[in-house]
Amino acid sequence: MRRGKGKYIIFSFVFLIFGFILAFSYSQTEKDKNSSVKITDRQYMMEKDLREQLISIQDRNQELQTELYDKQDNVRKIERELFQEEEDYQTLAADAEKYRMYLGKVKVKGPGIEILLEDGDYKKDEDANNYLVHEHHVFKVVNELFISGASAIAINGQRLKADSYIVCTGPVITIDGNPYPAPFKISAIGDTDTLAAAVTLKGGVRDQLVNDNIMFTIEKKKQIVLDPILGESS
Repeated sequence: MRRGKGKYIIFSFVFLIFGFILAFSYSQTEKDKNSSVKITDRQYMMEKDLREQLISIQDRNQELQTELYDKQDNVRKIERELFQEEEDYQTLAADAEKYRMYLGKVKVKGPGIEILLEDGDYKKDEDANNYLVHEHHVFKVVNELFISGASAIAINGQRLKADSYIVCTGPVITIDGNPYPAPFKISAIGDTDTLAAAVTLKGGVRDQLVNDNIMFTIEKKKQIVLDPILGESS
C-alpha cells in the first residue's frame, strides 16, 4: 500500500509541474502577442510616415528634374541662337572684307599670275596701230581673269575696282584717269593653275592677242601683293 501511494504522489507532482508549464507558456504567448501588436503598430505608423515623405521627395525630385530638362532645352536653344548669330556675324565680316577687297579698299596678297602685254615689232611701211596694245586687248585679259575667279587685279600697279574704266589715249592707256604706257603688267590674285589655264587655253585670249601681233608673256607667282587704290578712303 505504501508503495502504491508513493506512486500516486509522484504522478500528482508531475501533473502539477506540467500544468504550471502550460499555464506559463500560455501567459508568455499572450504577452508576446500583445507586445508584438503594439510594436507592429508603431512600425506601421513610422513606415507610413516615411513612405509618404519618400513619395513627396520623389514627386519633388521629378518636378525638379522636369524643370532641369526645360532649362537645359532653353540653354541649348540660346546656344544655337548664339552660334547662328556668330555664324551670321562671321559671314557678314567675311562679306564686308570681300567687298573691300573687290573695291580696292584694302591691301591684298596671295598666289596668282602676272601677264605682260607688249607692243609687237613692226616695220616702218606698216601701220603701227596693228602692233600696239589697245584697251580691248587689256579688256580681254582682265575679263578672262575675273571669270576664272581672280579675287583682285591690278594693271601696272593700279588696282581695278567695280567701276574701273580703261581708255586708250594715243600711245598710252588710261586706267581710272591715270595714264600708263606700254608694256602693261596685269597682276591677278587667285588660284594659279586655274588662272593660267584660262588665259592659255587653245584658241583663247593668248592666241587671240598673239594673232594681233601682241607679245604675251605669263608667269606664275607664289605671292603677289596689291596695294589699296590711291586716293580712295578706306
